[in-house]
Amino acid sequence: MQKFSETKEQLILKNYLPHNFLAEKMILSCLVISSEAIEITLQTLSIEAFYFNNHREIYIAISSMYKNKTPIDILTLNSFLQDSGMLETIGGVKVLIELLNQIPNLVYLEEYIRLVNDKFLRRSLIKLGYEAMNSGYITNIPLENILNDLENQLFSLTNEIKTQKVSNSPELLKDIFLELKEKSLKPTLPGLSSGFYDLDSLTQGFQKSDLIIIAGRPSMGKTALGLNIALNVIKTSKLPVLFFSLEMSKKQIMYRILSMETSINQTRLRSGKLYQNDWVKLNKIIKIISRLPLFLDDMPDLSVQDIRSKIKTILFEQTEVGLIIIDYLQLMQNSSLKSNNRVQELAQITRSLKNIAREFNIPIIALSQLSRSVEARVDKRPILSDLRESGSIEQDADLVLMLYRNKYYNSNTDEQSDLTELNIAKQRNGPIGRINLRFDEKLTKFLNCPEPDSNW
Repeated sequence: MQKFSETKEQLILKNYLPHNFLAEKMILSCLVISSEAIEITLQTLSIEAFYFNNHREIYIAISSMYKNKTPIDILTLNSFLQDSGMLETIGGVKVLIELLNQIPNLVYLEEYIRLVNDKFLRRSLIKLGYEAMNSGYITNIPLENILNDLENQLFSLTNEIKTQKVSNSPELLKDIFLELKEKSLKPTLPGLSSGFYDLDSLTQGFQKSDLIIIAGRPSMGKTALGLNIALNVIKTSKLPVLFFSLEMSKKQIMYRILSMETSINQTRLRSGKLYQNDWVKLNKIIKIISRLPLFLDDMPDLSVQDIRSKIKTILFEQTEVGLIIIDYLQLMQNSSLKSNNRVQELAQITRSLKNIAREFNIPIIALSQLSRSVEARVDKRPILSDLRESGSIEQDADLVLMLYRNKYYNSNTDEQSDLTELNIAKQRNGPIGRINLRFDEKLTKFLNCPEPDSNW
């Protein structure tokens, strides 16, 4: 997209763009007299938020002095601007003296910042409006790219409005104390329950803004585990789950779900060879599943931008999303990075997924293939280095779960055939370890060891 450029009409309009001259002066006055005010302002107010160039230059100077631990008052600020050749640019020493004459009230600093930010966001909205209008005339760029770019910019503005104020230590400690008190009175998992109690015990559930990787070799049960978790999250939390399937169609996914929940063999279900009691169970489960907030998407060549757009669509309809599941990571595309280096492209995808998880404050589970290197080892239990095509998966993920079933490699083993190891290979905020699950291949369903009572 073309960068915003000032036309003659826009230059005329610039004189009437939203701004608050007095609020900007009040903020700068606060900064001159209080180092605490500087710290708060630098964290909440960007340089671009200042409308007037001289105010912007003064803010830059104060910021530079603060970062260099230079004492700040009207004299040191004057000296800094003079030495850097900016004193005359900002209007001379008289502009600095005027700051002292404002006599600001530090109590109202946050309100001053809010007023300046409000005008800045309104100017940004006007700028975006001009970009949208001018982009309509650009025919050499795909319309989808233009709309996605505009949508991202608009969403960024929305996030700016929703940005919370910076909290100090006493405020955070008070919130934590109240949170702990509530949990002690009513013990619950901090995160979303996976439905597998040994896993929940080690992870305390799936935490908001976390990127979770479930990795395994083909046919190890990654999709099955993802669907199990999706259904369990909906059952326990009643929150919507968005499942992106890049490998299987929506109909295939739904067949799996019906088999899992009715306990009808997939082969019989797909062939239609059903008994009378099967129809009774099927009718009952279809009624239940049809009411579940489970959203399936089977768009091929899915990109990070597609995921972001669809999350926003679901949020508009549902107001909240509990969990995002992507099946699977290596099939995703990165429309913004045109590179022949797949490792680099996948690294960008994982970083973007982590950003989306933080942006929407939603846990994201991405299923991932393991490299063939595991096949060459005597001990075929997967390790972090087996993650296919990208070391960034290990770096960006908050939680990495790896599936291993001995029966998969050793058909003659005496070991219980349905026993599957789930290895917590990485957990940013908790312990690592292994748990056991049972896997029913005919139903493609994972169960606890031993199986608890059903939640239906």
